[in-house]
Amino acid sequence: MFHMLTCFNLQPGAALEEFQHALDDFAQLMKAEDLVSSIGPIGRRHRHEIMDTDEERNHEYFFITSFRDRAHCDLAVEHIMPHTEPADASHRSVYAKIRDPVFICFEDV
Repeated sequence: MFHMLTCFNLQPGAALEEFQHALDDFAQLMKAEDLVSSIGPIGRRHRHEIMDTDEERNHEYFFITSFRDRAHCDLAVEHIMPHTEPADASHRSVYAKIRDPVFICFEDV
């Protein structure tokens, strides 16, 4: 499987529940179009002096989006990039609630 880790902070004034709702709607739309395998739960970062060694980033939240493979991920990108509806509004609803996003892609070996 191919995955994308999304690390982020919420925009000032954005509630985690609002973000979760927007992410759920986006996940449902993308699954219905067979453009993602899954979008996992939102995680909250917990600093640990030994187990969390990333001092470059100060993100509070994260989630993982999974795809069958790189080609499946590329299809999702191709679907989002033209900014057409209904994907654009749903994606903007998610993206508008976050700041400082970092995306990391990786593949199971």
